[in-house]
Amino acid sequence: MIRPTLIASLLAIPVLAGCAQAVKAPTETGVCYAVEQSGDEPVFNVVARDQVQIEMCAARLEEMRLRFRGLGSTREEVTGAYQGQFIFVDRRGVSFARTLEGARFFALARTGDGRLAVPGAIERGVTELGVVVEERAPPSFPGQ
Repeated sequence: MIRPTLIASLLAIPVLAGCAQAVKAPTETGVCYAVEQSGDEPVFNVVARDQVQIEMCAARLEEMRLRFRGLGSTREEVTGAYQGQFIFVDRRGVSFARTLEGARFFALARTGDGRLAVPGAIERGVTELGVVVEERAPPSFPGQ
């Protein structure tokens, strides 16, 4: 009777050790961080303060990604953190997650011209060939 309990206990130790080492995002209110992986531990660098929503932090991270691309960087993904959640900005859009390795919630998609928008706000149509395309609004001019 003791032997099955002992075996179960020994098998549970690595699982519990893995949970204890999970990286937690900082929870400071309104602070947006960029996350850099250097070695084993991630480094959290402040990108912006007084951000009222996680989407605003994602926009600051997108600005940072575009500036790095303008300087010649080939990096496609930027990882950030905001009030206990991780933010992943890549060429598809923006995703949120509670952990660095966990499941991601897709939050913002890229439009045809590269801007970020809520996925439901992007109108798409189907051509005669069955190809999905974005419907673009007519251009608006200042003063109209």
